[in-house]
Amino acid sequence: MGVTTDFETIRVRFEGGVLRVQFHRPTANNTINAALIAECSEALDRHEDAARVVIFEGLPEVFCFGADFAELSEAKDGFQDPAPLYDLWHRINTGPFVSVAHVRGRTNAGGVGFVAACDIVLAETAATFSLSELLFGYMTLMTQPVSAQDAHAWGLVDAYSDASADLLRRHLLRLTRLPKTGVERFKRYMSALSSLPPDARASALAANREVFSDPANRKRVMEFVNGGRPPWEEARS
Repeated sequence: MGVTTDFETIRVRFEGGVLRVQFHRPTANNTINAALIAECSEALDRHEDAARVVIFEGLPEVFCFGADFAELSEAKDGFQDPAPLYDLWHRINTGPFVSVAHVRGRTNAGGVGFVAACDIVLAETAATFSLSELLFGYMTLMTQPVSAQDAHAWGLVDAYSDASADLLRRHLLRLTRLPKTGVERFKRYMSALSSLPPDARASALAANREVFSDPANRKRVMEFVNGGRPPWEEARS
C-alpha cells in the first residue's frame, strides 16, 4: 500500500519502491524557495533507503521555473544560502536510487538544475528548457528556450513523447525491477568515475554568493519582482 504525504510545496507518494516528488507551487510557477528545498530533502530522508527510483515532476504547465525571486528579494544580505540547493542536487545525482525527471511545460534556470541532476530525463514533446540567468547579469550564455527535441539532441533529455506519462510508465516497468543493491553499486561506481574536484562545492557556492550580492544584479531582480518584466523585455521597449 502506498504512502502519500502532502507538504507545503511538494506532493509525495511512495509505493513499490518508487518515490514520486511533485513540485506543487501553482501560484508561484513552481519556483524554488527554501521550503521546497527542505521538503525535498526531508522526503529523501524518509524514503531514500527503500527507494529504487525517485521521480521529480512538476505540473502540466511548468516543471520548475527557477529561483523564487520574491523570497530572494527579502533574503538577508541580498541572497539565500546556496548550500542546501547544491547539496540537494548532488544528493539527487549520487544517491542510492535511479533519479528520473519527468518534465512537462516550461523549465527555467534552477529547474534545469533539477533536470541535469537526474540520471534519466523524460519529457513531453511540448516541454521547453531555458537558462535565462545572463539576462539578469550572471552565469550562463544561453538565454532562449529550447525544445525537448533540441534538448534531446544535446543530451539533456533521454526520451520525449507527446504522452510523457505513458513514456514514464514504460520506463518504470523496467526500472522497478532493478535490485536495490545493484542500483546502489551502480551509483557508487558512476559517482567515482565522475567525481567533482575537491574544491568544486566551495567554488560553486562562492560564485553564487558573488552573483547575488552584486548590487546591479540585485537591482535587476528587484525590478523583475516589482514590475513583472524580465530584462530581455525591457531591452526591446
